[in-house]
Amino acid sequence: MLSTFEQLKEQVSHHLQVMYAEVELPDSIEELTQQLLQTMNIEHSDKVLGPLRHHNNWDQNDIMLITYGDSIEQSNEKPLQTLHHFLKEYCLDTINSVHILPFFPYSSDDGFSVIDYSSVNESLGNWDNISALCSDFRLMSDVVINHCSARSAWFNNFIKGEGPGSDFFFTASPQDDLSQVVRPRTSDLLRLTETADGEKYVWCTFSHDQVDFDFRNPKVLVTFASIIKQYLDVGIRVFRLDAVAFLWKKQGTSCINLEETHEVVRLFRTLIEHTVENAVIITETNIPNRQNLSYFGNANEAHGIYNFSLPPLLVNTLVTGSCRHLKSWLGSMPPAQNGTFFFNFIASHDGIGLRPAEGLLNDQELSDLVNTMQNFGGRISWRKDESGGQKAYEINIALFDALQGTTKGQDKWGLERFICAHAIMFALEGIPGLYIHSLLGTNNDYEKVKNTSQNRSINRHKWDYNKLKEALDSPKNQHAKVLKRMSHLLTVRKKQAAFHPNATQFTLQLGDQVFGFWRQSLDRRQSIFCIYNISHQVQVIRLSDINLIGTDNWVDLLTEQTVCYEDLELVLSPYCAVWISNINASH
Repeated sequence: MLSTFEQLKEQVSHHLQVMYAEVELPDSIEELTQQLLQTMNIEHSDKVLGPLRHHNNWDQNDIMLITYGDSIEQSNEKPLQTLHHFLKEYCLDTINSVHILPFFPYSSDDGFSVIDYSSVNESLGNWDNISALCSDFRLMSDVVINHCSARSAWFNNFIKGEGPGSDFFFTASPQDDLSQVVRPRTSDLLRLTETADGEKYVWCTFSHDQVDFDFRNPKVLVTFASIIKQYLDVGIRVFRLDAVAFLWKKQGTSCINLEETHEVVRLFRTLIEHTVENAVIITETNIPNRQNLSYFGNANEAHGIYNFSLPPLLVNTLVTGSCRHLKSWLGSMPPAQNGTFFFNFIASHDGIGLRPAEGLLNDQELSDLVNTMQNFGGRISWRKDESGGQKAYEINIALFDALQGTTKGQDKWGLERFICAHAIMFALEGIPGLYIHSLLGTNNDYEKVKNTSQNRSINRHKWDYNKLKEALDSPKNQHAKVLKRMSHLLTVRKKQAAFHPNATQFTLQLGDQVFGFWRQSLDRRQSIFCIYNISHQVQVIRLSDINLIGTDNWVDLLTEQTVCYEDLELVLSPYCAVWISNINASH
């Protein structure tokens, strides 16, 4: 039988053979394998870990806060230090993981146009600040793997035609057939660039300041292995592969979700988990649901995938007062195998993506959702559709404002609706990702939109820490109310074995105004019925409809009130959430 080290070499070699099947390499597959193992410092058998297959390196305690490095600022202090103070002051009992959005020097796109992957943006702090955060929280870092900044040293070397990076970028010709290329932007795909070797057309999936890498060149692959190793050494344990679906390009194809792209993800998983056993990859693939699910592979690709269909479906549910689409989608979702998980979120630094709702909501429903969000102050980002016309790609809005009313307009139930959305998300199969501005109930930042001319800025407010503390110390303040209620939900969630990310989930059929699902712990001892009134009217359900076992004692974990089977009925006020469990694990 092969040793762990020999199996690793064989595995890496196989990944490379699949990736480079149509590419003429300057070195042999064996030499490239050795180079990658050396880069990860696992070239000797005594340093190689044998990862456990289908093992879950996570449980119900894992809750991820999503934030920019400078979402909270204070004078006389680097923002990463201020963030650390805030987390320790307000989140230590509820949050154990933090996703700090790109904290590197950048030239545009709020960090996603990286100039230098190996250093921390000086205006945020330094590697010591990152390391300090890693000692208190499980840290997720972006690996912006599809493109970098046109102002990077690598791209300057490409223009000069010499030095590191001079051969890192993907070029094409305007004469090439690029009609099938799928991308989320309306700007020109190719950027004309004057270089020492003449005019070249550089591939730009997103913007002309974000120039795409050419992964056919193995030097690019080895460079990113080196970047990931540096992050591992600092203490980073979760890697978000940004926009990875667009990574591999081939003329005459859609250039999205190509088999070589999947193989790159599998290779990085193999390298990472043989280096640090509890390190995790999450793929950020904002694409239709079925394509998104493919990034799990056979539990050998991404550990986690963003549950991109959840935000538009959940917001649509709460503004229409019907859970029909959410219910049918949830019922059709395959459970994540052990060793994989769904990363659930409703809000992030980006807007509410609409592509993942295509095929789930019809055109009229999508149009109604867009109109409702615009009524609540939202902005719309557009993409080109197949016919060359414009299609709504993303709704840009702060989630607190998105849920201030229904399709009929604003009402008095905004806070309850907002909390209900999170009570749903926190209970679903998977790991919850909570955007800092949802934790704080931040409103639309119209001033920032005006200053940046970027729609996405509406949901990227920067808090002054002193003003934030003042708000959070005033119990009647909106932000204090939201934080208190969010913290309560999270505190209860963390104590329930049935909320393990891989615990069983079954969708309940309770009509269109009441959304529900059942969770059962991996040891089958705890059951939780998660039930929500998603309408603005009182709803009544029969307890017989949810099949409570009469021999057990049942309690609503959120209120600690006993649920008596003899009561026959459960009365739910507008946007009320109940988590009915047979074990009161919150004591």
